[in-house]
Amino acid sequence: MRIPTHMRLLLSVALLCGLGMTAVGTGADDYEEEIEAWRVEREASLKADDSWLTVSALFFLREGETSFGSSPRNDLTLPARVPAAAGVFELRNGTVTARAPAGGALTVNGEAVTSAQLYPAERRATLTIGSVSLWVHHSGERLAIRVRDTESDIRKNFTGLEWYPVDERYRVRGKFTPHAEPITVKTMNILGDIETYTSTGYVTLTVAGTEVRMLPVNSGRRLWFIMRDLTSSDETYSAARFLYADAPDADGWTTVDFNMAYNPPCAFNPHTTCPLPPPDNRLDVRIEAGEKNYKGPGAH
Repeated sequence: MRIPTHMRLLLSVALLCGLGMTAVGTGADDYEEEIEAWRVEREASLKADDSWLTVSALFFLREGETSFGSSPRNDLTLPARVPAAAGVFELRNGTVTARAPAGGALTVNGEAVTSAQLYPAERRATLTIGSVSLWVHHSGERLAIRVRDTESDIRKNFTGLEWYPVDERYRVRGKFTPHAEPITVKTMNILGDIETYTSTGYVTLTVAGTEVRMLPVNSGRRLWFIMRDLTSSDETYSAARFLYADAPDADGWTTVDFNMAYNPPCAFNPHTTCPLPPPDNRLDVRIEAGEKNYKGPGAH
């Protein structure tokens, strides 16, 4: 039986401590173990109750009322374990409310109510019906209802991730050059809506023997790259992959590790939305590192 990477790490540490030894390993071995452990965590997070694999529908609201429930007579049809007529969403002038059927109740953020405003709200308002939860989602300027089902077929039938072998040559230093002023980056998502981000600079690096300039967008204190390369035509997801790097140091340097490039949610699930790469991040080079294309149920 093959022991998972993260368990091998724990067993190794326990053995060394028990023998009173000091661990001495090669840098290359330590690095590969680190990346493999990160990949184990990545896959585990995809199987969680709140993962992208549980998203089961995305329904765009129109002005007025939208009925929801398990009956096919509804505008938004939900799984059979949901009541036939579960309630109504109403969109009026940018405000979304949910209303229970006559004599019924809805559970919103854990409280039983007959009606509730879901959007705008200080924090996300989630309507829960058993294993199914619903909330308001933005795609560009459009408002939609996103549905999560912990019993979704996509989650149950998930077949696992596939990766390129860890290759330290794809872990490269990059020089961050700030823009004179932060810029707004607008990029289309896979549904054709425009997503808006902020970028404070660009990163120049050399990968696979080619110098490239990449445009990260801000994500907290990290740099977020929405990227595509020549492997997207055959071995990796065609729309994009995501990659994070630490904020640059005082001298403007950061490390970009393509072994940690991973697929966006839409690689696994047709009910999700993902941004497409800005022009600077459509790279004319093969980067044979990171996560490969998913071929299991839900892939598209």
